Amino acid sequence: MKYLLDTHILIWLSTNPAQLSAKIRSICEETSNELYVSIASFWELSIKMSLGKIDLADNALEQLQSWCHSNQVTILPIEVTHCERVKSLPFYHRDPFDRLFIAQALELDLTLISADGLFADYEGLQLLPA
Repeated sequence: MKYLLDTHILIWLSTNPAQLSAKIRSICEETSNELYVSIASFWELSIKMSLGKIDLADNALEQLQSWCHSNQVTILPIEVTHCERVKSLPFYHRDPFDRLFIAQALELDLTLISADGLFADYEGLQLLPA
């Protein structure tokens, strides 16, 4: 299976996996599964860090990138097709980063792992609630 990790799932998995359910940890640890994270997660974190909305180390982005590489988590670029999909999504969710994650999951046939309840409203989205 192929999974896209929402930003908070990436943080929890890389820093404190005990915050995740045993089911989510098991899925993420299963080597036959492919894990992905959007580059938009790094963008989102950098904005939240600069606004003081999240307290992470100054080098947190580099640490997360290193963690992804060490744990075979692929960092997805933002493609024009993802932006086109965002354009056509209904506005159940207004957060631009979350809308991009939804678009990437739909475009790439990935199951999105997230604790965000608003994602369930999107038709066709494969969602694994955390």
